Formats: sequence, C-alpha cells, structure tokens
Amino acid sequence: MALDAQTISPLVVVAGPTASGKSALALELALRFHGEIVNCDSLQLYRGLDLGTAKAPAAERRLVPHHLFDNLDPREVTTAGDYAVRARRVLREIAHRGALPIVVGGTGFYLRALLDGLAPGPRRDEALRARLARMELRRSGRLHRLLRRLDPATASRIHPHDTNKVIRAVEICLLSRRPAAELFLEGRPALEGFRSLKLVLDPERKALHERIAARTRTIFAAGLVGEVQALVAQGVPADAKAFESIGYHEATEVLAGRMPEDRAIDSTIIATRQYAKRQLTWFRREPLAIWIDGFGDNPQIIQNVTEITRQFLFNLQS
Repeated sequence: MALDAQTISPLVVVAGPTASGKSALALELALRFHGEIVNCDSLQLYRGLDLGTAKAPAAERRLVPHHLFDNLDPREVTTAGDYAVRARRVLREIAHRGALPIVVGGTGFYLRALLDGLAPGPRRDEALRARLARMELRRSGRLHRLLRRLDPATASRIHPHDTNKVIRAVEICLLSRRPAAELFLEGRPALEGFRSLKLVLDPERKALHERIAARTRTIFAAGLVGEVQALVAQGVPADAKAFESIGYHEATEVLAGRMPEDRAIDSTIIATRQYAKRQLTWFRREPLAIWIDGFGDNPQIIQNVTEITRQFLFNLQS
C-alpha cells in the first residue's frame, strides 16, 4: 500500500571505514527486520569491479534484495548528485513496499548527498577542465596540492589518485571563487519522509589495520590483476575513472609493468589504511550518528545493533 505524504518511514544507515564489516552487519539487519540493502559505495556501483571493492558475493545478495550494485559500466563517470537522485528513488520504492531500507557503504560524500542534499555547483567548463588535466599530466599530484591550498577540507576527503574528483573540486573552487566545501553547505534539498538511524562502525585501529592487510593480500591472491586485465580486454581503458581507485590503480600499474605485485600489495595496504582514516574523520562530522566499537561481523555487535534498531523502529511507530 502506498504511503501518504505525511508518513515518516524508517531508514537505517550502516557506515564506517573500509573492512569494518558493514556489509555483514547490514545483511543481518535486513534478515531480521524485513530489510532491503541500498549500496552507498561509489565503486560498487560498477559492473565487473568485484574483488577490489569487496562486493558481497552473489549468493549473499540473493538472500535479500540489493539495490544500486553493478549499475554502471566502468567507463562511465557518475557524481554524488547522480547517486542521490537514484538512491532516493530506490528508498521511496522500498518504503512503499513496507520494507526497511538499509543504506550501507563508506563513501561519506555520497551519504551526505543522499541524506542532506547538495547545493548546485557551477556548470562544467570543458576548457578549464582540459587545462587542469594537462597540469596534472605534466606533474602528478600538482592538482591535489593546489586543492589543498584552495579548499583543505575537500582535499582531505579526496585521494590524490582520484583525478576526476580533484579536477571537479578545483574547477568549482576556481569558478565560484570560494571553497567547494563552503559552497555545498548552502541550499541543500534534504531527504524528506524518512527518519534515519545512523550507525558508524569503529573497530580498534590495530585490528582494522590487520584486517585491511589480510583482505588486500586475499584479493590480490584471488586475481585482482586478472580482473583488471579482463575489463581492459572488454574495452575499458586503463585510464578509466574506476581504475583510479585504491587497489585498481596499483593493479593497472602491475599490468603495465611499472610495479611488481608485491610492491602493489604493500602500496594498496598503505593507501587503504590512509583512506580508512579519512573515512572516520568524515563520519565524525555526521550528526546524531551512533558509534559502534567493533566489527560488524562480530556476533556481540550484531546483537547490540539489533537491539538498537528494534528500539528505533518501536519508537518511530509509537
């Protein structure tokens, strides 16, 4: 039965750093509370990027409905705004079915766009973007250093290898003559019709670093370089946006003969630890989030979060 305009529907968010067990926890909650999972990881949107994104296996995704996985070709470029439009539509569809939408992922900017909206930025300037791209080509890392001067807050959230995001952020700063982070605080159309329970996993650092290292070695051993090679053979260019991400960037370097695999593994581990730190920094600014001290696949954590979720749903229905 369709919901009327005055209905407030529940929404659960499972966020946290990479390798913290978000997917496992989200799946358990979905099974317990008639939930459907909505991806909020910018890379899991892409078809074929399975190993490097630690995408849930197909067997797990058949247990409950999963949305916004494998939607994009790796050659496509998408934005947080594009994601928010698609995800909001999916949330409404799930709520109308009487199910519980569970948003899971670690891409904080996409989550912010979904829940709080984004202020409209300046239109793309292709001539400026081309000049910026040439600057980066001449000296790798130059644009990220420029962004750190123009907008330190945004620079701290974008990996230097993510050239497309760096170019867009610098473009916004130059065209608007102000930091992108400041611009995006204005005039944002927030998500309506939902009340959110935001859960952020926060494992102990040493244990998280150990899990990151183990997972990285596992995905390379499972064939990450081969996954990239197969995508290139299908026509995905080696400089595709999707390949700028951690792990895939290193795998393309191995394929090109510029980096041995053992060094690629070490580089990926270091970059992933740094990314996890940036994720936690981002989520600490998330208002009204409940922090969970542990991994999402820990049975005690699952039990505790189940009780938190049950109380949240009870209170919303009261």
